[in-house]
Amino acid sequence: MPRTFLIDERTVLRPLAEADAGVLYAVIDKNRAHLRRWLPWLDGTRSRDDIHAFRLRVAAQENEGLGMTRVIERDRALCGIVGFNHIDLLNKKAELGYWLDKQHDSQGLCYRGCQQLASHGFGEIGLNRIAIAAAVGNRRSRAVAERLGFSFEGVLRDAEWLYDHYVDHTVYSMLRREWEHRGC
Repeated sequence: MPRTFLIDERTVLRPLAEADAGVLYAVIDKNRAHLRRWLPWLDGTRSRDDIHAFRLRVAAQENEGLGMTRVIERDRALCGIVGFNHIDLLNKKAELGYWLDKQHDSQGLCYRGCQQLASHGFGEIGLNRIAIAAAVGNRRSRAVAERLGFSFEGVLRDAEWLYDHYVDHTVYSMLRREWEHRGC
């Protein structure tokens, strides 16, 4: 059974439920301009049916141990998504991604959600490496990786097609031994 993580008395990370489709679509639609600046999938998300298809994909991915997506829920309001977009079990590594409803910015929700999933990844999943990639200009996303203590590794040129142009990505990573040394 997919796990729910308690962040604090008001905030949980929980699996995406079938009943979330309408609410998640509304949050995405309301934040479309805000999210479109950095996320390439907005134009392909046009209805609740697209959210249903996404939920089925991430559930199948989790069942295979190849990903883990969680809704960030604060005071019973869906605030965003955090998750391992891809888990490579052979090489014991994963990529961590996240996005947040603009009205919930500056509350530490992505930071604490990533912190919880990193602990789970290094602990229960047995990962050795977790990476975070963010567009060079996406200072808020980069700040999450930096605040978590992830090491800056470099820049991937033209790493992502963003509607009408390529963006470079900064890459950050954390190794299990570094995470354990931090005492997190």
